[in-house]
Amino acid sequence: MANVTDSSLAGFILVGFSDRPRLEIVLFGVVLIFYLLTLFGNMTIILLSSLDPRLHTPMYFFLTNLSFLDLCYTTSSIPQMLYNLWGADKTISYLDCAIQLYFVLAFGGVECVLLAVMSYDRYAAICQPLHYSVIMSPRLCGQLASLAWLSGLGNSLVMSPQTLLLSRCGHGRVDHFLCEMPALISLACVDTLLIEAVAFALGILIILAPLMLILASYIFIARAVLRIKSAVGRQKAFNTCGSHLTVISLFYGTIIYVYLQPADSSSQDQGKFLSLFYTIITPCANPLIYTLRYEDVKEALKKVFGRENEPGGA
Repeated sequence: MANVTDSSLAGFILVGFSDRPRLEIVLFGVVLIFYLLTLFGNMTIILLSSLDPRLHTPMYFFLTNLSFLDLCYTTSSIPQMLYNLWGADKTISYLDCAIQLYFVLAFGGVECVLLAVMSYDRYAAICQPLHYSVIMSPRLCGQLASLAWLSGLGNSLVMSPQTLLLSRCGHGRVDHFLCEMPALISLACVDTLLIEAVAFALGILIILAPLMLILASYIFIARAVLRIKSAVGRQKAFNTCGSHLTVISLFYGTIIYVYLQPADSSSQDQGKFLSLFYTIITPCANPLIYTLRYEDVKEALKKVFGRENEPGGA
């Protein structure tokens, strides 16, 4: 099974959409714009959460973690993608591919668990409002955030070496624009049933188990919201949860399709576009979704930029 020598020296060729150069030019522009928007949006969320005392709450603590995660996730993959889309050189070294694979897997896993943690926070806020500050103590928030990060990093620590050590019999052309696990597994010239089974089992733990916790949390949340007599109160609860549900739908809708199926069960182009979606669209959309729905964020934006516009303001 292990035979790393066939690709360790030559590295890989990320084919991407090299057979359609005009499409690559368009994609370069689109990816660059979304990447810059992602950097700006998520850095803004982090900055606002640190500057405005009203945002020093468990919900914004986890949102800051999500924004930092999105910054890490996009930066681990998009610069290389832009380089390959821009010119004729589609190569990536074995080491760079290994690093990219590890972090893409790790940060994707972290986001799965972190979204579940955020749903638990919403459950505690809506279903246990009188005990919310006690339940979501700073210590528990730190522990839950650590659990999310360690789960994703640990999952990747298992799967990345197994994927890279598959014998490829000299094959180094990756029909993708990322060193992503399904694309690398499809290069193997040996039976991949075992590693796909391991990937599926870990996928259940990292992807489906958090999703089940999210669904369970929102079942209880929905029951609690429907018992609220005030229409204003119900609307506020739905607005708060709506942002989270939108992010979950965008993220899980694509990642489940890509990772929880056999490596060769869908067309390569379809897999590429789906990966492109959760690599550039979701991280860019997250801060926009939360900014539009959360009044606290809007007020923090007005407060920060209002101060900057005042004469003599910092």
